[in-house]
Amino acid sequence: MVAAGRIVRSAAQAGLGAALLGAGVGHLTTLRREFQAQVPNWVPIDADTVVVASGLAEIGLGTALLVTWRQPARAVVGASAAAFFIAIFPGNIAQFVEGKDGFGLDTDLKRAARLPFQAVLVAWALAGTDAVGQWRRRSATLGTDAGGAPPARPTTPSAAANASSR
Repeated sequence: MVAAGRIVRSAAQAGLGAALLGAGVGHLTTLRREFQAQVPNWVPIDADTVVVASGLAEIGLGTALLVTWRQPARAVVGASAAAFFIAIFPGNIAQFVEGKDGFGLDTDLKRAARLPFQAVLVAWALAGTDAVGQWRRRSATLGTDAGGAPPARPTTPSAAANASSR
């Protein structure tokens, strides 16, 4: 069962890496105008510059996902991809709010239906690289809880005695 989970995670990581690599190349070539539709009007940088920069980021993340298989680096790449998906989410919201067409998203309903998919991408990046599991294991190893705080210490002599007898 553990091996099956690793295989699924590895396939998810490789699939996401290939998708990001393909999307990144698309940013720089045939899909450039489509991606420009997702750049919010309020971004103070030329839309083409944003598209090229995000394309290069996607190529880098995609490549990293395809070549990084050892932990903890694998989890760092997954968390970085998840952070990237969160960072570009305002572009998806802007496409909806501003009514911009792109990628066949030519109605408000289609643009709205696209929004929840960003959460799927975040989950895919984290699960495919076991980023959350790695973070939890590291926290446990460092003697901290999942939030990074040290474990609670007994405050009374009787509590300390009970804790040491467990």
